[in-house]
Amino acid sequence: MTLLIAGLVLFIVTHLIRPFAPGLRDAGIAALGKPAWMALHGIVSLASLVLIAYGFVEARANGGAMLYYPPTFMAHIALTLMLIASICLVAGFLPAGHIRTKLKFPILVAIKIWALAHLLANGESYSVLLFVTILAWAVILRISLKKRIAAGETKLPVFVSAKNDLIAVVVGLALYVVIVFWLHEWVIGVAPMA
Repeated sequence: MTLLIAGLVLFIVTHLIRPFAPGLRDAGIAALGKPAWMALHGIVSLASLVLIAYGFVEARANGGAMLYYPPTFMAHIALTLMLIASICLVAGFLPAGHIRTKLKFPILVAIKIWALAHLLANGESYSVLLFVTILAWAVILRISLKKRIAAGETKLPVFVSAKNDLIAVVVGLALYVVIVFWLHEWVIGVAPMA
């Protein structure tokens, strides 16, 4: 699980710089310029995701202790939750509709639902490590965003059109189908519907 842990540490460090070390971020932007800093952050983020995915597959291949045995029906609940997560994820990238304005940060909601759904369906030590870590990160980031809103550093989305909700549902459903029937097995090696 070394690669998985390394990927998670790299992910957490790079994604909590802004809330916990804003001076480091500001110094990086001052030294490199914002485009170069963003590019560097993006490359390191991508590297962390590759490490996490590869480390997870490797940990699964080597086996891991079962921390709990979820009942079979939990897989069905997880699949249902993932549909909701897919819609929330898409809504986060669109101009604000009702979904985005009500959830405030729908991408974080999607990540939390994703992590919870996978914790319900997987009890292996490497699965629990991955999903608890990502869930904790999303909760910490949400708390940080709430503080940034209160300080006036960021703003909540303003409603634009309900049409964006329809787009979020349709594209979210399409994304869900791609993930469930193809992408999940291709990236992770597990077919969710099997």
